[in-house]
Amino acid sequence: MVNEQLATTSNQLEGYKITQHLGMVRGVTVRSRSIFGNMAGGFLSIFGGRNSIYVDLCEQTREEAYQLLIQHANERGANAVINIRYDANEVMTGITEVLAYGTAVIVEKVS
Repeated sequence: MVNEQLATTSNQLEGYKITQHLGMVRGVTVRSRSIFGNMAGGFLSIFGGRNSIYVDLCEQTREEAYQLLIQHANERGANAVINIRYDANEVMTGITEVLAYGTAVIVEKVS
């Protein structure tokens, strides 16, 4: 089970003081769509507009990478992750790596 973390794309958290930097953390996942998903996604692309099959795949993949990032931060003892970013690379045709990364920190609430 993943603990709740404070997380932000900023390099600071409003109302908190960073007391310790624990280093970079990351979550990596690699995904591909099945042949049936590719056929359905290709069929939807003929008509244009929002392609919900690929949107769902992208959302699930980003969420998995994010949860792995949070898990890595928990293992480091962090209670927050700052400066979160995503990156994606095609490993081979139809197979994509999604990386979520950021800086694990310990923060204290400012009184």
